[in-house]
Amino acid sequence: MLFVSPECAPLAKTGGLGDVSAALPAALREIGVDARVLLPGYPAALAAARTAPGSARISAFEPALEARLLETHLPGGVPLVLLDCPSLFDRSGGPYQDDSGEDWPDNALRFGLLSKAAALLGSGASPLGWRPDVVHCNDWPAGLAAAYLHFSSAPRAACVFTIHNLSFQGNFDAAWVAKLDLPPSSLAMEGLEFHGGMSFLKAGLFYAEAITTVSPGYAGEIQTPERGCGMDGLLHLRRGSLSGIRNGIDTRIWNPATDPLIAARYGPDTLEQKSLNKAALQRWAGLRVDAEIPLLGLVSRLTHQKGIDLLVEAAPRIVRQPSQLVILGAGERRLEDAARTLAARHPDSVAAVVGFDEDLAHLIEAGADVFLMPSRFEPCGMNQMYSQRYGTPPVAHATGGLVDTVVDCEPATLANGSATGFLFREPTAAALLAAVERAIALYRGRRGWRILQRNAMARDFGWAGAARHYARIYARLAERNGGRAGD
Repeated sequence: MLFVSPECAPLAKTGGLGDVSAALPAALREIGVDARVLLPGYPAALAAARTAPGSARISAFEPALEARLLETHLPGGVPLVLLDCPSLFDRSGGPYQDDSGEDWPDNALRFGLLSKAAALLGSGASPLGWRPDVVHCNDWPAGLAAAYLHFSSAPRAACVFTIHNLSFQGNFDAAWVAKLDLPPSSLAMEGLEFHGGMSFLKAGLFYAEAITTVSPGYAGEIQTPERGCGMDGLLHLRRGSLSGIRNGIDTRIWNPATDPLIAARYGPDTLEQKSLNKAALQRWAGLRVDAEIPLLGLVSRLTHQKGIDLLVEAAPRIVRQPSQLVILGAGERRLEDAARTLAARHPDSVAAVVGFDEDLAHLIEAGADVFLMPSRFEPCGMNQMYSQRYGTPPVAHATGGLVDTVVDCEPATLANGSATGFLFREPTAAALLAAVERAIALYRGRRGWRILQRNAMARDFGWAGAARHYARIYARLAERNGGRAGD
């Protein structure tokens, strides 16, 4: 199986997709699937693979783009193929945007080449000595691979397309269809046409043999007009090929018993050690070191989708509980400024760091008493799973994958051992505040809080179950294609 992604941690990461692209192929290999990753040759990725030989050369489009396919390995040992095309990928900035936060103007060409290379590796014309039976494409940057495979000659791999966030669609001018060597017939409603242009995402949804998304809850939501982003009709039509498979987390990295990035390691039977992380976080943030005052943490992209505006609105009343708040993230300029302003107005209660710091993210998970996830929608989410593993119950909006992974704390669920956090139903500041107040009330009760923490830490959020589910899909498609299930 060839796992095609625009991101893969630690070589390239802007969000959860980078983590998934590292962890899922590794979990698949552990159960016998020959999983390999295809990633653009960004500078950091090439720097980590300097010894990789130029194993093959490819040429695509007119005028011809020349590229190399470099075979190497991810740090964990998963085989990696880097698509080395300096004119497209050797740039500062991120995978999708330049240093100023603007989309690269040639993203259609950049990810068109990634998709073309993926389809080539899944065809009988593959220049490598290995050919997959299944090409697993992730999000819009790999979506055209499904179309290229559909229009290529047999033998060809089957295609699985995974939606990590439906709101990012890769929509471009219709002129790109010809520029990217796609047949004119593909620019149709029954194809990749979308509102007069072309959509990489729609190509994946229409042409892939199987579609997955990252939680059962999100699989249902995206078939509705409210969450379907204009694709709900097509997704409903293809519901028989659509599966919601909940993401996992890398439990080797996110483990409070072994985490080298936190102040004190602990487990469900040594939760008293967690207070040392709280004190370390309070000192780092310049807040009063006080074991009794509730400390709330948030690690997130600072965007409207993530509900950061709801937190900013509710925060003055949250800190009057009293409580403390630590925010880490980057995103929309207005919300970055709002977080800084909040910290400036409440210097004794709020600390805000605009940017990303992996060490601090781990310390927030370990040191906070409560973790906040007020997302308006959330396909799956990772931090609510990290926080439960660290005994830091989340307060989360009841949407998408958050509903699938957090059990609301009520008297009945606390009594039967299933409660793991706090859910609020409406995406409003008032509903968020009410859920925080419920969490703080239980925190002050101590005994119930310890029960909730241990319930959360007992949840299994590893990748093994998801890997088995994906392996069954690959095996079914490979058998239908006359291939081998393990490739």
